[in-house]
Amino acid sequence: MTYFNKTLLVSALALACGQTMAAGFQLNSQSATGIGRAFAGDAVIADNASVLARNPAAMAMFDKAALSLGMTYADIDVKVKDVQAAGMPLDFGSEHDAADAKFIPNFYYIRPLSDKLAFGMAAFSNFGTGTDTTALANNAVTIPGLGTVPAPVDLLGNTEVTTVNLNTSLSYRFDEHLSIGAGIDIIYGQGKLSREGTLPLGPNGALVNAKLVDVDADGWALGGIVGLVYEFNAEHRIGASYRLSPEFTASGDINVFNTQAMANVSFDEIAIPMPDIFQVAGFHQLSDSFALHYTAQYTSWGDFKEITVKDGSLPNGMAVGNAQLKHYAWDNSWLFSIGGTYKLNADWSLRAGYMHDQGVVDQLSSLSIPDSDRNWYTVGTTFALDKQSSVDFGLAFVRGEDVEVHEMSALIGEVIAHTRSNAVYYSMQYSRSF
Repeated sequence: MTYFNKTLLVSALALACGQTMAAGFQLNSQSATGIGRAFAGDAVIADNASVLARNPAAMAMFDKAALSLGMTYADIDVKVKDVQAAGMPLDFGSEHDAADAKFIPNFYYIRPLSDKLAFGMAAFSNFGTGTDTTALANNAVTIPGLGTVPAPVDLLGNTEVTTVNLNTSLSYRFDEHLSIGAGIDIIYGQGKLSREGTLPLGPNGALVNAKLVDVDADGWALGGIVGLVYEFNAEHRIGASYRLSPEFTASGDINVFNTQAMANVSFDEIAIPMPDIFQVAGFHQLSDSFALHYTAQYTSWGDFKEITVKDGSLPNGMAVGNAQLKHYAWDNSWLFSIGGTYKLNADWSLRAGYMHDQGVVDQLSSLSIPDSDRNWYTVGTTFALDKQSSVDFGLAFVRGEDVEVHEMSALIGEVIAHTRSNAVYYSMQYSRSF
């Protein structure tokens, strides 16, 4: 077993609002109505302006201007248990509260320009992650006769990132059946990451505090979305959309400690590839009071291969170049959801849904991004304030699976731990037509 490998120390790094509670570090929190029905049919239902987050073509179904403002509170429960060195009786402890609760806001506005054209603006988030296992980073273990083994500090620490998607879209209606839409996504991301703990870097291997990774960076990227809606009639329709995500590049303070030079390497940029998202959705009004809806969504997480840092230099000005911080081997994933909406009376509508979200991790797992298959159980309601405005509430219980994580540490070799991610989402939204 290698107790301390004096190489360039790298970290499980993921810059991508809130702790991720979908596959990879994807978020599902764009609206209260969506949460209440497990986002089933969200790309085609068009009951308020939040449809803009899923399919710009659906704006063609609006004959009045529409506004939606919402907030989601994500109560996250992430556990990282029994962090151990493989093959050795070394237990570095557990973290039972590895993620904080988050508020995630959203905004949507749609305005018809004619009976053919509609324009929309939106602000929401599609990706995010946030975990903190810093408390375990100082849990070095002393083995009689062998010395002190540091905790896998390069795998333990704080990962906190926020992204905002600013979208502008247009739709065009060809006839009473077919509509298309397209939009531009301007994505802002800001993140902080640290890997810091006690390591045997002092005289005669004495433990001293060392900051291996220290990142505070932000940046902008440009993506886009295209979509279509086909209306068989007023009661039945289907929709589809494809969102093209960019490689996200951030700049700021990006430092990685090099134990050979005993100095920080400063990098100018960090690059993170983002996956594309394709979805198909359907809506069917089966009676005056009940509608059925569904969604199948495909995310190209196989594109998320590695995180790199660029244009590094030592304090003496010597150029280091580019480096791979983390390699991933994730799988593309599917999400399936089904839901129903029941109109109770003129003032109240009720909804419920179920979603199965496939995990993306294959052979290379990560402590900083706990991932597994997840099941969503959701309920929601709409209360009509008057003919033009309404308030929506959504509640989702998200349940993950217990996962055994195997990850290589540059300090101590293979590390084994057990992770689980659950959450409860509370969401509220105000919508109005003009």
